[in-house]
Amino acid sequence: MAYTSIHLERDGPMAVLTLNRPQALNALNSALRQEMEEALTLLEIDDDVRVVIITGAGRDFSAGGDIKEQVANADLTPQERARRQSAGAPWTWHVANYRKPTIGAINGIAYGGAALLSSCLDIRIGCEKTSFRFLAASYGQVNSTWSLPLIVGLPKAKELMFTGREVFAEEALQIGLLNKLVASERLMEEAKAMAGMIADSHPVMVQGIKRLLHQGIGAGFPDRYQMERDATTTWMRPVNPREGFKDFLARKGE
Repeated sequence: MAYTSIHLERDGPMAVLTLNRPQALNALNSALRQEMEEALTLLEIDDDVRVVIITGAGRDFSAGGDIKEQVANADLTPQERARRQSAGAPWTWHVANYRKPTIGAINGIAYGGAALLSSCLDIRIGCEKTSFRFLAASYGQVNSTWSLPLIVGLPKAKELMFTGREVFAEEALQIGLLNKLVASERLMEEAKAMAGMIADSHPVMVQGIKRLLHQGIGAGFPDRYQMERDATTTWMRPVNPREGFKDFLARKGE
């Protein structure tokens, strides 16, 4: 499939999806969101792909929602604006609940809708150029209230969303908004290295662990324990030990 707003590359068990509107700082317009949704849907059902890396072309990850498109939409009827906003909402929900692990290689600014997108990814790796701004309140909107507190905690999420201030790379690492901070020239190398480690794990277990972690959000400690116990005897059956430890057994000559 030919894309105009994203670029998709496959590298063994990993796929790299690049937001590809560098002339517009990879602003998230409707065409980009639609292409990304289509690509992610295809990758999700491809058993050869175990991890998806998302990054931005050029100097930045994404400046957020496409302001020009949003201003143009201001002339639409309230009903049509609401319809379009509603149609775009499931996109980030799909990213957040994606069946396979996702890694963000956040190569520059991630503002507004791009900060929301970043908060929906499983793992975020940044560099000295990385920064975030959760800007919705500044332009009369709301987003990230359901995703950001799970990463940085409620008090810090309130601060970042109330103020819309910029969070630079070092602080982002300290508060958990970044999992890892590396030099910009090593960003994609590190993202692929982490993706490779994930891909080496059993895909059913990785995807099952992700599902359990998401199901456990808001549940009590005993309930989360029981969810795991139930899962390992139903849909997430552990592999045979001889299969799971085959590398170890091969080294021991057994």
